[in-house]
Amino acid sequence: QLQLVQSGGGLVQPGGSLRLSCAASGFALDYATIGWFRQAPGKEREGVSCISPSVVNQRYADSVKGRFAISRDLAKNTVYLHMDKLKPEDTAVYYCAAYLGVYDCSSYVTSEVDAWGQGTQVTVSS
Repeated sequence: QLQLVQSGGGLVQPGGSLRLSCAASGFALDYATIGWFRQAPGKEREGVSCISPSVVNQRYADSVKGRFAISRDLAKNTVYLHMDKLKPEDTAVYYCAAYLGVYDCSSYVTSEVDAWGQGTQVTVSS
């Protein structure tokens, strides 16, 4: 059974940092591209970042470039989203998504997803 289990998130002050985790089971990250999305109240879902199985191909939304970093630990079969210099506008529910058999991030925002994480709330507020 394909499954993504998220952890991390919470409440942080502006300028702070958080790390989100996305642990995969039922498949190996060597064979899947992983994307991160977020959705704020009243807004459409937004693609935030993506990492390919080779980790060479990565994507970041313009709004998070230079502040967020995506990484992967094959031993733990887990992808991380490191978020620094957080802003109130980063407040949203964050989701990870898996694309099996996909080896680049060129169309992760529009491609069909094989598995979604359960979502985790990130709130940036003073």
